[in-house]
Amino acid sequence: MRPGEDDTQDFDSNQTAPAGPAWLGPKASEDEHVTRSRAGKGLSLRAVLPNAITAAALCSGLTSILFAIGGHWEQSVFAMILAGILDMMDGRIARLLKAQSRFGAELDSLSDSASFGIAPALVLYIWSLEELPRFGWLAALAYAICCALRLARFNAQIDVEDQPHKSAGYLTGVPAPMGAGFAFMPMYLWLATGEQLFRDPWLVGPWVIAIAVLMVSNLATPSWKSVSPSGDFKLAFIALAGLLVGGLLIETWWTLVLIGVVYMGLIAWSVAGYSKVKRAKNASASTDGDAEITRPAERKPLAVDEVDEALSRPRDQ
Repeated sequence: MRPGEDDTQDFDSNQTAPAGPAWLGPKASEDEHVTRSRAGKGLSLRAVLPNAITAAALCSGLTSILFAIGGHWEQSVFAMILAGILDMMDGRIARLLKAQSRFGAELDSLSDSASFGIAPALVLYIWSLEELPRFGWLAALAYAICCALRLARFNAQIDVEDQPHKSAGYLTGVPAPMGAGFAFMPMYLWLATGEQLFRDPWLVGPWVIAIAVLMVSNLATPSWKSVSPSGDFKLAFIALAGLLVGGLLIETWWTLVLIGVVYMGLIAWSVAGYSKVKRAKNASASTDGDAEITRPAERKPLAVDEVDEALSRPRDQ
């Protein structure tokens, strides 16, 4: 860098910033590679937009609690869905504007913890679990705590190079936004059918605890990289996305249930795919180890004195 040159200038869009806390910021997905750094020089003007979207996601997630208190369950679910959409947007926009920052990373984690951890726990408690105050509150606490633990684990492993799931194109555990969507599955079914069975706290409580366990588990789960369509299926994927939006407008609750079922299938597919990758990696490591063992030992070169001594030694007749 020349003297007097500003060290906060933009990096080349194709240049990957070195690992470290300075480049952290809102990400569209956990497997995304960051391409810019401000070297810890604070928040740039262009970073205002993605961080404002993150704040909007936080407000939307918390507003779902207000709707739940008033008994407006549909609006509460819509507010949570809007929070998830905004959460996906902030990382994409930050990357597009090259506006990732440490401030954005911290705000994004706090927003996710409140919007997809605390808010769903309180909404589900008000909707169903309060009929069993002790068990229901413990289930809600378990969900909120596991969501916070998952986000803390993700932040702690950002700079870790050895991440087997990430290197294979998968995530570890169910992401927080998808965890919130999963937790609301009984409410989707209740809104779609009107059956009080789906509001039973003895059904909702164990379900919420199961989702909490999935969030902090070590299961391989799908990432955008692992489910991205190939060239032959991109047009079909576009058509499917259009049909999905149409389904959300016409049959909102059943479409959300379908999305949850499909995602469960993708989790099973990811677990099977990662197991296959792991077995292939172990077999390759075993082959390399055997080759290392059977490799003949190299002879140590003789020193000059040793050569002279060998030549002067009388040969056996």
